[in-house]
Amino acid sequence: MTFRPLLALMLALTVTVTASAQSAADMGASKPRKESTLPLQPNATEADAALISAHLLTRFHYDAQPLDDAMSQKIYTLYFKLLDGEKVYFTQQDMAKFAQYKDKFDDAIWNRDLSGPFDIFNQYILRAVDRMNYARSLLKQGFDFNTNDTYTIDRKNADWPKDQAELNDLWRKRVMNDWLRLKLAGKTDDDIRKTLDKRYSSYVNRVRQLDGEDAFQTFMTAYANSTDPHTDYMGPREAENFDITMKLSLEGIGAQLQARDDYTQIASLVPASPAIKSGKLHVGDTVLGVGQGDSGPIVDVVGWRLDDVVNLIRGKKDTTVRLEIAPADQGPDGKHVIIPLVREKIAIEDQAAKKKVIDIDDNGVDRKIGVIELPMFYSDFGARSEGDKNFKSATRDVSKLLGELKAEGVQGVVIDLRNNGGGSLYEANELTGLFIDKGPTVQVRNAGGAVQAQGKDDDSPMVWSGPMAVLVNRGTASASEIFSAAIQDYGRGLIIGTPTFGKGTVQTLIDLDRFASDPDSKANFGALKMTVQEFFRINGGSTQLRGVTPDLLYPTNGDEKDFGESTYDNALPWTQIAPADYKPVADMKGYLAQLQQLHDARAAKSPAWQLMLDELTQYKKLADRTTISLNFAQRETERKQLDAIQADFRARHKTIDGNNSVSDDNDQLDDGLNPSERSLTTELKEQEEAKNAPDPQLQETAHVLYDAVGLINANPKLAAVVLPYGGKESEPALAVVAGPNATTAPETSVGNGDGGSSTPAPDASHASAPAKSASSGNH
Repeated sequence: MTFRPLLALMLALTVTVTASAQSAADMGASKPRKESTLPLQPNATEADAALISAHLLTRFHYDAQPLDDAMSQKIYTLYFKLLDGEKVYFTQQDMAKFAQYKDKFDDAIWNRDLSGPFDIFNQYILRAVDRMNYARSLLKQGFDFNTNDTYTIDRKNADWPKDQAELNDLWRKRVMNDWLRLKLAGKTDDDIRKTLDKRYSSYVNRVRQLDGEDAFQTFMTAYANSTDPHTDYMGPREAENFDITMKLSLEGIGAQLQARDDYTQIASLVPASPAIKSGKLHVGDTVLGVGQGDSGPIVDVVGWRLDDVVNLIRGKKDTTVRLEIAPADQGPDGKHVIIPLVREKIAIEDQAAKKKVIDIDDNGVDRKIGVIELPMFYSDFGARSEGDKNFKSATRDVSKLLGELKAEGVQGVVIDLRNNGGGSLYEANELTGLFIDKGPTVQVRNAGGAVQAQGKDDDSPMVWSGPMAVLVNRGTASASEIFSAAIQDYGRGLIIGTPTFGKGTVQTLIDLDRFASDPDSKANFGALKMTVQEFFRINGGSTQLRGVTPDLLYPTNGDEKDFGESTYDNALPWTQIAPADYKPVADMKGYLAQLQQLHDARAAKSPAWQLMLDELTQYKKLADRTTISLNFAQRETERKQLDAIQADFRARHKTIDGNNSVSDDNDQLDDGLNPSERSLTTELKEQEEAKNAPDPQLQETAHVLYDAVGLINANPKLAAVVLPYGGKESEPALAVVAGPNATTAPETSVGNGDGGSSTPAPDASHASAPAKSASSGNH
């Protein structure tokens, strides 16, 4: 996961929430988190969940490590990194007091006494509230922007301030920078005071809503992530969300919510959902209250955390929820309406596979290149095992889309896996089977050292045997790397883009409730996503740390220094095993040099490609800054220079892409506002523009495949080299892999290598994604 300070997570403008199988009325533990009463105290359930997790992690983890003083120190370091990664709340004096806990976290877990971690969390809340109130106090006097002060914008490697005076000076500069950004955007001093006071006051309210569940989640995340970067503890709600993400379906009303100040607004509606079929809900409407059933009381949700509002709205299929709504055209003070909705099963289509066709005409030769965008390797194992013919599966969906693309006459297919963080290991293997005839696709090694090859061993034909490319980037991880590596090792297609993430481990999700001492108890321990295996390429190499290196490289954006497996201190090392028994089906080297030359020549002449390079250069320049000036004249000069660069970029985009690519409404580089301080209409418009923006890398990848088709058509001998099986199976019958009658996926064992019966069976296996920051609320 990407480590982020807790405050940044809690104050995020939106959170990812999904439907559960229970309504809020059925969930006694799911109560609204208004202002918490300090000090927060751990409970017995949390102590039990920590102890169960420790037994699992110290025995069944792929790289099992004892929970001792050494591990305690790792947890201690990561706990503070999660709480105060920028070192802006605690001082060196605070840290000296906390040092007593450095080698005590192991005892806290084994002895079921979590008072130490909770004491630190309580102090964190007090410090965060104190800092926000201090920031508000600075607004009364204003600032002198004629000094030579500078502000450090990247403090991840900084020391904690030595005392209160140094901490105050740090916050003075933070508030100065917030003020200066708004001032440069043309805001008056009165407007700036109002905006920042509201911002800091909102922060205080959010921090005060943190509760014991947040404290425990943060501490257990620190423990789990200390064993390896991809092992995570998930509280009950987060475990439900993970399950929904894998299934791409939920039970709810089909609306996406976002937090705006103290209010919850509707950001989008899912087609054919109860929300849109009612005809009464609209984007921008404000949810003021929620009632259960036909007559349950309406609960006022103004000021609530977004996840709590969603928890009231989501619930079992065929049950009723009533929303008290302030229509968008009237605002929160307008006439309220009560809208009853019956919950249904909702498909989350925005994360499902999608297709399109890129038509390229070069020198009078027209070719169609199909594109399949796959955001993740999803699979609803439960629905499939229950015989649901419409269960969600990445492989099923891609197979269907390939059939549609063939019917549309495409001559090549691009599988776009950019920012696909992984998902189901089973789906990665099945999806590879759509493009090869037979053979292993990945090797998996367990903690005992036993290696097993997995792959396609049935007689189903390839769904697509023509030219193909896989487009990847740094966000392509885990299951995506399994697929990309197999396609590369078989010589089945071109891998194009930038080096991938480098995650080579497999996790399994373990429901901790199964270990409750009383089977009849309503335990709510959450789940543990634990690393249990490492996967290897069929050539014997590993994607761990190194990722997959594309055959044809595109320029990077510079994020690799901060993002990827190699950025984790405790990542597993790269290793190698013997190759699997496989035989490449083609050899991309047959035309790779020619394709590279054609790409280089085209890129050198392409205005779109050159614009992309210039934008990447500017992005890297800004991203590499660690400090900025707090002098108004200097910042104003820099601002004008950046505005000029941005204006040039917009003008070039319009020349290349047309007037629909960039809006003139966004003339300023930085308006000084946080996303939640902008109108929902503005944010949705920006999202739509980003969605419809031209994609030079995808366009170029399609053109590379266009070139490949041309070279194949012109040279039968070359076709015999670069097409699978010498091109002899170029027109197989369409097949839908993993149909509704397929057997359930083999589950990865969480074992200790001795085959003992004490091994707990996992719920599913995942070559899962690195954790991402939350983005929205679906229910």
